[in-house]
Amino acid sequence: MTNRPNFPQTADICLLLRAHGEQRWLIYEVVPVVRQLEQRSLPEDQLGAALAYLEALQIEARLRAAETDAAYAELHAPGGGGDVSLHEKARRYHSAVRRLRYALAQRIDRLLAADSEVEAYEPAFGRYASS
Repeated sequence: MTNRPNFPQTADICLLLRAHGEQRWLIYEVVPVVRQLEQRSLPEDQLGAALAYLEALQIEARLRAAETDAAYAELHAPGGGGDVSLHEKARRYHSAVRRLRYALAQRIDRLLAADSEVEAYEPAFGRYASS
């Protein structure tokens, strides 16, 4: 077994990878669903399924955000050191992903709130029923 050197940039790189993964997932998985719902480009019979899927995506988004934020917390753990420019890039990338996360959360909340207003006029069992 070889001894691996303890690189001080490990937390920086971990945060960069987590933030990058979260950003790509938000852009390629969540944004298209949000856009379709906002533009009302889905047929009525698919609307319920899309809203249910959006709720599931929202749950997964919270888990991914928690993982990214945990990597950010590691960045500030004692014994950091390392490359200052890499550290700053990781912090800026995390900040950009947090802004994207926040903007999407607001859009999702509006969509789900609008759905719950419609739900008040429908029977509970018919909320996401497909025909």
